[in-house]
Amino acid sequence: MASKLIGTAPHEAENPYELSIRQAFDALESKLRPPFALTLPNPQEYMQLNRAILYGVLCEPHFAKVHIKHLHAIVTDGYALFVSLLVKVVKELYVKLFDSVKNQLIWVTKEMINVSAVGFDGLLVSLLRQIVGGDFSDGNLWLCFELVSLFLGKWDCLLEEEPLVLSSALYTFLRLLADHCRLFTNSKLDVLKRLEIDFCIKMLREQFQLCLKIGRDLIRLLQDLVHVPVFRAIWKDLVLNPSEFKTPGFSDISQLYHLRTSSRYFLTRITPEMETQLRFLLTHVKLGSQKRYQAWFGKKFLFVPERETLIVDIIRFICCGHHPSNEIIQSDIIPRWAVIGWLLKSCQKNYVETNAKLALFYDWLFFDESVDNIMNIEPAMLLMVCSIPRYIDMTHTLLDFLFLLVDNYDVDRKDIIARGVKSAFATLVHKGVVQSLDVLVSCKTLSPYLKERLRKIQALEVRVPNELHLLHISQHSMETFNLPSPTPCSETERQPARTGEYGLQIKSADEPIPVSDNLVIACRSSPNNGVTIESAVQNLGYLRNSNKLALSKTW
Repeated sequence: MASKLIGTAPHEAENPYELSIRQAFDALESKLRPPFALTLPNPQEYMQLNRAILYGVLCEPHFAKVHIKHLHAIVTDGYALFVSLLVKVVKELYVKLFDSVKNQLIWVTKEMINVSAVGFDGLLVSLLRQIVGGDFSDGNLWLCFELVSLFLGKWDCLLEEEPLVLSSALYTFLRLLADHCRLFTNSKLDVLKRLEIDFCIKMLREQFQLCLKIGRDLIRLLQDLVHVPVFRAIWKDLVLNPSEFKTPGFSDISQLYHLRTSSRYFLTRITPEMETQLRFLLTHVKLGSQKRYQAWFGKKFLFVPERETLIVDIIRFICCGHHPSNEIIQSDIIPRWAVIGWLLKSCQKNYVETNAKLALFYDWLFFDESVDNIMNIEPAMLLMVCSIPRYIDMTHTLLDFLFLLVDNYDVDRKDIIARGVKSAFATLVHKGVVQSLDVLVSCKTLSPYLKERLRKIQALEVRVPNELHLLHISQHSMETFNLPSPTPCSETERQPARTGEYGLQIKSADEPIPVSDNLVIACRSSPNNGVTIESAVQNLGYLRNSNKLALSKTW
């Protein structure tokens, strides 16, 4: 029997999961019509009945309300099993679902929110991940519209039951807005953009303590929206009037700089299929054998109109969301820095290239060894070092960009950024990612200017700020952020096992480069005297317009 759930090509094998829920429906169809049995099912029957009801809800819209009433009558686990089955449908089958099934998927998601089903927040995040950045197809815009409408429509319920999922939605829609606002002539986007802006502004103005959960990448996302008037007003308050956000303890934008962003936010902008392919590339493909995998990935996900902005999200994910084991690091598997080098080379638009390099270096600007993970900054360092001597243009371009960030990213808080970069370099040497910075300073083909900047960074004294203050975020039973006690990295975020295990031992520079939530704020009380909105907002524009930042296309 042909599936009513997904569309498949004649040559494709049946999907095992789709087959399992379809077979459950076929076997129990007679029991899915009233009157329902009054006996309680055993665990195996309960599993099968949940599968059958799920298939019925998605494939029989005219009986959907009957199926949901049936589910309400038999549920014994707070809907946990049913929601887990739904999440699996989203992760494994969404791209093949028929349009009518996608409509039912949104409908049943709302039903799960209404009953506060166990795990409905994970279901919402799974749906957010199916929105593809830079994709202006009708189906993708429809999903954007449905989800932003859902988050606005279920605002009070979400705020009470699962407030953290609102921060994931904010990260997603801020990122999508940057793409959507670039198309000024697309009238069908107008309504969607209005809803996305309404949701994001509502979050930023009414629930800023939740927005802080995102951490420093909130600032990175807002920079791409400074040309939108309502977001420019947000910027002005962030820089000049932080008290407008009515969040106890929040007094300066630099506090956000010191909040490390959790990898779960980066995952919201990578579809499950992209994640699977990237992790396969970075754990199974040997250096030198990766060209066809990269070509396939680029053709499927990147090399279509407007999709290029995904490169920024992918680089952020590779740096902060995929940390290889020591076994992989010491093997001949293609390293993260080489994949990032290929992605940078793939950039065609200047603003994408600039944002990609900012994504690569962002954690360098505010690096604190007691809070941040060295694995987040390792790829940029190894890309610069391993590009010597054959791809010296890459090393030159990246170092030049890094020092432009130090000088211009936030001129009123330049000392914070200089300390962060100094700390990043020092930690990379101390942990053995590179043996020393001499590999850069002594490079004959590197410009004298960059060598001098490296020496100055090495000589910079890193001082711990004397004045610390507490920033409390205690609403909605969330964890409280307390300064200055740092939270160590989780066990899953691996540190290098011993000095010298990466660095120049990974690959010769002559080989071709193919192309919790208890975060810590350790911030300095910095007054706003003399701060201008231009210094915080317009510096990124300066960087984008700089001729120095063009990536050499010969690399």
